[in-house]
Amino acid sequence: MAPRKSGRSSTAKILPFPSRPSRKDERRVLRLSPEYSGTCLLYAHHVLSRDKLFAIKILCWARLANGDTVALVPWLNGVSRCIDLDNPDSGQAMGYYDPHSEARFDQPPIQHVAALDALSEVLPPSSKGIAGAVVQEIPDNIGSHAALLIEQQQEFALEPVVSWRLDELGNMDAMVADMDRATQTPVLSRDDCLYPVREHPGFRYFFQYHIANQIKAGGVMAARAISQLIKT
Repeated sequence: MAPRKSGRSSTAKILPFPSRPSRKDERRVLRLSPEYSGTCLLYAHHVLSRDKLFAIKILCWARLANGDTVALVPWLNGVSRCIDLDNPDSGQAMGYYDPHSEARFDQPPIQHVAALDALSEVLPPSSKGIAGAVVQEIPDNIGSHAALLIEQQQEFALEPVVSWRLDELGNMDAMVADMDRATQTPVLSRDDCLYPVREHPGFRYFFQYHIANQIKAGGVMAARAISQLIKT
């Protein structure tokens, strides 16, 4: 989560996303459009700093049941909509950031809105609401890792997330590979060796690739992450 200075910029002023209360079923995720250009979600986290904004890579864009289009990010041990991050002490969404152009904006990119419009027409939402019925599977393009405690060996492992599955109830599962069952590499989306990481009893958190690499390399960041995992 690389820090971004929140000082004045030549780009437009970034305002917090508007909070619009709605019923839970209206916020259900219906369709996904993978983020492929590295766009980040900017957020404030007062526990970490009151002077900076932080950036986290966006996993994908989602069409909600109420028609809104929002960004989704792996957050702690789940996936969060940007509109759910509304507490500055634990994470408050403050806009979007393109690291290539350094542009900041507060509306979903038009290409993802168009893609979700098209998906909604081609794959209209089902009214059956069958738990576990997969409606979409997208690859993980941001290097997400799942941290797993392996109690038998008294150690932990970082497993790369291969893909994410969306079911009819709007739930998303991170899929990791059981390499003992893998018959070919690289392991791709929909491979038979993939399983939902939530089924692993030692699953704790999601980390993006730069944090996962720091943990693998050791050092202060690794010590802090391991300490947090053990305490959970």
